[in-house]
Amino acid sequence: MRKLDRKMLRDLWNMKEQAVAISLVISCGVATFVMALSTLSSLQLTQQTYYDRFRFADVFTQLKRAPLSLADRIAEIPGVSRVDPRIVMDVTLDVQGLAEPAVGRLISVPETHEPDLNAIYLRRGRYIQPGHSEEVLVSEGFADAHGFELGDSVAAIINRRKKMLKIVGIALSPEYIYQIRAGGLIPDDKRFGVFWMGRRPLEAAFDMDGAFNSLSLLLMPGANGEEVLRRLDLLTEPYGGTGAYLRKDQVSHQLLTNEMDQLRAMSLIAPSIFLSVAAFLLNVVVARIIVAQREQIAALKAFGYTNVDIGLHYIKMVLLITVVGDVLGVALGTWIGRSLTGIYARFYHFPVLTFQLNPDIVMLALFISGGAAVIGSIGSVRRAVKLPPAEAMRPEPPANFRATLLERMGLTALLSPSMRMILRHLERQPIKSALSSVGISMALSVLILGSFSIDALDYIIDVQYNFAQRYDVDVAFYQPRPARALHELEQLPGVMRTEPYRAVPVRLRLGHRSRRVAIAGYVPNAELQRPIDENVQPIHLPKQGLALGVKLAELLDARLGDVVTVEVMEGNRQVRHVPVSAIVSEFIGAGAYMDIHALNRLLQEGATISGGYLMTDAAKVDALYDTLKHTPDVAAVNVREVSINNFKKTIAENMLRMRLFNVAFATIIACGVVYNSARIALAERSRELASLRVLGFTRGEISTILLGELAVLTLAAIPLGMALGTGFAWFLTSRLDTDLFRIPLVIDPQTFAFAVIVVLAAAIASGLVVRRKLDHLDLVAVLKSRE
Repeated sequence: MRKLDRKMLRDLWNMKEQAVAISLVISCGVATFVMALSTLSSLQLTQQTYYDRFRFADVFTQLKRAPLSLADRIAEIPGVSRVDPRIVMDVTLDVQGLAEPAVGRLISVPETHEPDLNAIYLRRGRYIQPGHSEEVLVSEGFADAHGFELGDSVAAIINRRKKMLKIVGIALSPEYIYQIRAGGLIPDDKRFGVFWMGRRPLEAAFDMDGAFNSLSLLLMPGANGEEVLRRLDLLTEPYGGTGAYLRKDQVSHQLLTNEMDQLRAMSLIAPSIFLSVAAFLLNVVVARIIVAQREQIAALKAFGYTNVDIGLHYIKMVLLITVVGDVLGVALGTWIGRSLTGIYARFYHFPVLTFQLNPDIVMLALFISGGAAVIGSIGSVRRAVKLPPAEAMRPEPPANFRATLLERMGLTALLSPSMRMILRHLERQPIKSALSSVGISMALSVLILGSFSIDALDYIIDVQYNFAQRYDVDVAFYQPRPARALHELEQLPGVMRTEPYRAVPVRLRLGHRSRRVAIAGYVPNAELQRPIDENVQPIHLPKQGLALGVKLAELLDARLGDVVTVEVMEGNRQVRHVPVSAIVSEFIGAGAYMDIHALNRLLQEGATISGGYLMTDAAKVDALYDTLKHTPDVAAVNVREVSINNFKKTIAENMLRMRLFNVAFATIIACGVVYNSARIALAERSRELASLRVLGFTRGEISTILLGELAVLTLAAIPLGMALGTGFAWFLTSRLDTDLFRIPLVIDPQTFAFAVIVVLAAAIASGLVVRRKLDHLDLVAVLKSRE
């Protein structure tokens, strides 16, 4: 081992506590980077493999009823590789042990072979057999939620008759990785299940012999998807086509893509903070080492060591600290990544989802962390190699005395001697003091960034389910019905109040932009379901015109007064031009709204509704649910309380776990910055503090001087950390602003208070550790100096 390398190891041993603190900060950045990008890579690889092996379709469309011969014409569209016509029907399920009705989606499959597209992965059991009309395959999420085993049966209301479906297989499909029913955004495996059933029994049950109502297409590589959609819509329009859409707009795929976008954002923000703090700490520590080793540097040069040798000596020290942090970070990132992947495996239904540590990501993390470390310390190393031997042999000149700003303002009487010493020392090194305060503020910002999402979640739930959605039960019909159907809902057990609604699929166009959505029609002055503005106040829908959700308005680049082309995707498929008369604030989905009477006139239909919102008597809901289970025209029942619980359950676990990691990481940053600042201050001022002890100052008084500086820096970091945390939160919300979800920038005072308490506790703990070293200060050794 070279002599300089032995010296480096001795120096590291002497500063082992500081080196460990810096390595821990680096490990947090590397861990977040490795966790986020490796989890993302694992999801992408699993998704793509699953899509390819099980032939996930590129295009989807629904129709009312079309002959199978239409599929042959569709297959002739340029760019279409494969066509899979099928029957898809939602039915009401009566599941034992579940009070409210569940929804089952029946999908036809060939009895003798796998579907051509959206193939099925059998987790357990066997495929259906010809001639057994009761046999079905059930989605794994639904089976697990109810404890179904092979051979169990579930009751379904199929075309007004109850039929027992026998489960012969537990299955998965790439079409339902994120299992969610139409119109929903949160999975509910207990109340929504997918069933694959033989084509012949479905044809017989729904009068679909030789017909289909759902179509999936696989495109050739390089095919023009938009042109395929245009031609497909032309062919399916006479058969009640509701508008084709690409894979990117398929709900399961879209939600999985949104989760991947969140991981990308996480891999950008947090590691940048941690590695920036680590670079700052390395700069300060290396600068202090160089000041303390001025004579050693001069001696090394006198013995013939070149500037390159000395520079590499200190760079090696920095890189060794970084390597330790990298090793810890990769191990920690792998552990957190496995934990996060386990959560995803419960929400996303893949045949196999395992965390795979990507070597390329590890190498990139090592390169970034090493680069940050070298950049952070290169300035101090350059000063070391440029130091002439003669100058290095002399002690560093003492700092010039300078009265503080407060003293120059004539406020000396307000400051104690200790406080004047503290402020003078901080003003002598303004850049170093500012950077120390910024480092502590970074810890505060990480805590705010990790906790604000819980505040945003609570705000979304409050606004969505207490101000906008105030009903207890939402009942949707299979087909639009005359308005008198509302009176039938009023007669159901426990119903206290009702409001109708009309929902119609449309394509909105404005200029070259278009969007496929559903217009929801509400009654004037609705109370149970109402659109709200950005101030959380109800919007009274105008008698004419269209109200757009804020996200939909952004996607269409629509403003108040703009005229939007509305292409109705059902019935006579009218094309109308409607002005935008209001903008609606919403966090979930991208919707459009109209007065229900205006919507009925737009569709040139009489008073027609798609369902009703119900306010119910809690004591009679079981009787209500039992009646709805056996009501043939009811397609789906959505219970508001269940939606709230599912929303919390789906999101809260992931948020809570990530918050724990953020608290741990922020504490490491705070301790690392404060501890290093205190140790360096102690090393720099040991002679001064020892002199004060000789002059009669007590240990408590000199501790006040040293720790008072840390207190000033920490207190100065609090407002800056709040501002940085708010800024990072704003950046994250902007990155996660998608078609399906928007996260509002809402930070409760309790979040700020929690972040401040954690940082103060970390600072106090670090200060106490340094305080113990101050108590053991060797006055004789420290006061010895070379003349």
